[in-house]
Amino acid sequence: MENLFRLVDQDQGFFQRKWTLVNGPLIVGAGPSGLATAACLREQGVPSVVLERAECIASLWQKRAYDRLKLHLPKQFCQLPKVPFPEDFPEYPTKKQFIEYLESYAKRFDINPKFNECVQSARYDETSGFWRVKTARGSNKTEFEYICRWLVVATGENAESVVPDIDGLADFGGEVIHASEYKSGEKFKGQNVLVVGCGNSGMEVSLDLANHNASPSMVVRSSVHVLPREVLGKSTFELAVLMMKWLPLWLVDMILLILAWLVLGNIEKYGLKRPLMGPLELKNSKGKTPVLDIGALEKIKSGDIQVVPGIKRFSRGRVELVNGEKLDVDSVVLATGYRSNVPAWLQEGEFFSKNGFPKAPFPNGWKGKGGLYAVGFTRRGLSGASSDAINIAQDIGKAWKQENKQPKKRTIACHRRCISLSQF
Repeated sequence: MENLFRLVDQDQGFFQRKWTLVNGPLIVGAGPSGLATAACLREQGVPSVVLERAECIASLWQKRAYDRLKLHLPKQFCQLPKVPFPEDFPEYPTKKQFIEYLESYAKRFDINPKFNECVQSARYDETSGFWRVKTARGSNKTEFEYICRWLVVATGENAESVVPDIDGLADFGGEVIHASEYKSGEKFKGQNVLVVGCGNSGMEVSLDLANHNASPSMVVRSSVHVLPREVLGKSTFELAVLMMKWLPLWLVDMILLILAWLVLGNIEKYGLKRPLMGPLELKNSKGKTPVLDIGALEKIKSGDIQVVPGIKRFSRGRVELVNGEKLDVDSVVLATGYRSNVPAWLQEGEFFSKNGFPKAPFPNGWKGKGGLYAVGFTRRGLSGASSDAINIAQDIGKAWKQENKQPKKRTIACHRRCISLSQF
């Protein structure tokens, strides 16, 4: 029920403010994680409200992904609960195909997010037992408040772009963009482009630039694991999953590195030093994903992509590296990653840590106290988000069904809480 009430301010007089009591959980974020949770809740017979700051679902994919992007893992490891990918989709669906899948998914479960709703703050009201979620609505940023018993944080690991502070970058003079703004290498044809970062995005952006006849130099500051996407026609990730059922982590890591050496050769002589920790152990402990090579390494070996060390400083049209080398550069692409934005709006310090991730490790980081949940923070991609969504829906579903067995008591309790909330 949506209400309009007046509050008195001694200096400003009367002003109006809207609020609504949510019937069911409130989900913040309409990406794959939020959609999966809403779908699983609907399967449990629980209604929900999904808020999204952009004007579309999966804004990371629709607005901040480069054109050549495909799923890095086979589609069976990336499907959301209840709905597999279409059989005619390739093993690694394209960006366009994945967006089509998500839109079809939302339509199938009748998920209709409230778009252009940017959450400003969320705090738990101990007195009423409800969450109070304030948003800025639409282009005019109208203040609105949602009041709910359950709050599901589905803003994900990649909500905000990370832009490092590099000495002299403001004086560079050429185009500087984050990888989230990069679409295609076509506009960079004939340019010397510095790609800062050597993760999956940095590698793919460098490959795309090389394919469009640009001259990319990729900054590699630290060690990195590069694995072939496939070994003898079989997904490397799928092989790892199979081996993990029978072998210890350290042994699976050793086998993966041996396979990588056999397929890719010695990559260290090209400036790509491997970490001491194995790829799976590093992923589990630090959240650092290994690079799955789809062609960039061949371009590095041929010289079409230059690997360079860390940056010391920028100057007008030039970059100086830590080894003293200076390069003439036309444009810069910052493939420097993303971070969670949860600390910016969620007023809670027990469940989430300062880095915006749940404190409890997988698989226990999906449930907090007071009806707080997190989905999509497992550092295990879409399969981890799906696991969270199923757990959350089952947990909320039990409470929902229990309360609905006693509708009169639930109504009385709701009225009491609403009276408490209206006294602010």
